Amino acid sequence: MDSPSLSSIIFCIIRASTALVSRYRKREKGKENERGKINYLRVICTEMAMNISHQLGALAESMTTTSNASETIVPVSAAAAWKTPTPNIRCKITRPDTAEQKSQPTSPCRSPVLSASNGIRPDLSVACLAFASETMDLMNLEETTEQEKTYKEVSTVKEKGVPVYVMMPLDSVTMGNTVNRRKAMDASLQALKSAGVEGVMMDVWWGLVERDTPGVYNWGGYAELLEMAKRHGLKVQAVMSFHQCGGNVGDSCTVPLPKWVVEEVGKDQDLAYTDQWGRRNYEYVSLGCDSIPVLKGRTPVQCYSDFMRAFRDNFKHLLSDTIVEIQVGMGPAGELRFPSYPEQNGTWKFPGIGAFQCYDKYMLSSLKAAAEAAGKPEWGSTGPTDAGNYNNWPEDTRFFRKEGGGWTSPFGEFFLSWYSQMLLDHGERLLSSANGIFENTGVKISVKIAGIHWHYGTRSHAPELTAGYYNTRNRDGYLPIAQMLARHGAIFNFTCIEMRDHEQPQDALCAPEKLVKQVALATREAKVPLAGENALPRFDERAHEQILKASSMNIDGNSEDREMCAFTYLRMNPHLFQPDNWRHFVAFVKKMKEVKNADRCLEQVEREAEHFVHIRQPSVHKVAAAAMN
Repeated sequence: MDSPSLSSIIFCIIRASTALVSRYRKREKGKENERGKINYLRVICTEMAMNISHQLGALAESMTTTSNASETIVPVSAAAAWKTPTPNIRCKITRPDTAEQKSQPTSPCRSPVLSASNGIRPDLSVACLAFASETMDLMNLEETTEQEKTYKEVSTVKEKGVPVYVMMPLDSVTMGNTVNRRKAMDASLQALKSAGVEGVMMDVWWGLVERDTPGVYNWGGYAELLEMAKRHGLKVQAVMSFHQCGGNVGDSCTVPLPKWVVEEVGKDQDLAYTDQWGRRNYEYVSLGCDSIPVLKGRTPVQCYSDFMRAFRDNFKHLLSDTIVEIQVGMGPAGELRFPSYPEQNGTWKFPGIGAFQCYDKYMLSSLKAAAEAAGKPEWGSTGPTDAGNYNNWPEDTRFFRKEGGGWTSPFGEFFLSWYSQMLLDHGERLLSSANGIFENTGVKISVKIAGIHWHYGTRSHAPELTAGYYNTRNRDGYLPIAQMLARHGAIFNFTCIEMRDHEQPQDALCAPEKLVKQVALATREAKVPLAGENALPRFDERAHEQILKASSMNIDGNSEDREMCAFTYLRMNPHLFQPDNWRHFVAFVKKMKEVKNADRCLEQVEREAEHFVHIRQPSVHKVAAAAMN
């Protein structure tokens, strides 16, 4: 019988090593702690040493026989028979919370049998090193897993800075319930993700989803759009848009209320908000009938609740991971307000004071009841008749003028208290419903408040009063709103964050910065989170700088370590992806993450953003811009 060659014996040794490593890999999954794994490695190495010792004994005997036969042995390198790919993991195992010194597992190369003093043949050194490397790599794999676990735990902690979301086009979903400009949308979302954007805000239109039949919902386009956002790793703020699209600033398309709702309004015109001249507004069902079953046997609040419940049930697999916020639409443009300044048909133009919207029969019925409860039944027949027209200025009217205006009279105070309370009660009803529906789903609830900054410098703040915000020079109208939101754990979402006082018409006493400051103070006192939006599309650096300033919430030099919980940028369109605008936007997103980082120079962030824009080849934003056009 021929004696085994050196190469074949080494090959056997390697196969034995591989088998033992495989055994370790299988058993390693069941080990509960690091000590057990290391001890098991010692057993493996001991078995390996004994196995190699046995093989060396046979080898020595074979070599003696061969030597006596005067045959020449040609050394064969083990590396020529087997090459082990070396993993890239190179870590060492550390055991926290222990002072015990770990002993290193005995590798075959450190075995007494294989030590240099015992005359190990150089031919085996490569195989030994390969096996030792494999063994240590298996140990290092454990630490890598621990590192990944630690990273995942840390990543769940909220990072500093203000996350930026981007509003999607109003017509992202077509009237046929499909994604509009699908390729453009996909490329644009990819571009936003590459810029570091946290997510997107999308309007989920009541008039699209429940368009034809009460209680029948078509989520087709939204299902595809949400999956698209998820695929790109973007979070979603979903707006429950119970209003009509069209007739407000920035409305680029028309989405009416559901057909069956329009039919009901056609039968009963008082379901629409109404001004003192009998002009109807069809943007949102009048909150005066919130609790009256006027919509095919359901109340408006029941319709809104059923819609939100259907949304929850249909997209429950995306809640908290992809869909992180539900903004509840509460009026025109989705804002908690009355439609006091409608642009449609030229009814109102900036900076008019607007008009009260309390002349439908349901609102007047409530006013009458409130007046009787106050012991003044004569106050319940009508609202102010001397409050001017939509495009008047405060001093043009008897009710809003600074000296002796009706807003300071007993009737004026009664009326404004009732009018603003109707708005707060509407918010209470919808938030109570939304919280019950989305409880334990992991999503946040938010409400949008309008930034009515014109004539803010007057005493009466007329445009805010007609919109339902009882805010005057002597009364804080935003604290009651913040307190109402705080009771329901909702986010106070405010607009006009990008505006500066001096950029607005000074004769109209516009003061958006002072207004934002007042709102920030109110949310601080009520302990409610504040989020922001820009009211108009702005792509310039001055607007970005103003948003950064406001987002830090550094009020009177005392930020109390507060900052906005999020900012939503208006809006995703072809202009955003133009080279200069995109460069400024990417820098803006990076700066928002550095709002409270005093160690970071914003100029440095700007340079990093410019570098980011230039190094991306092919440029994703150019693809998106081409697709959007």
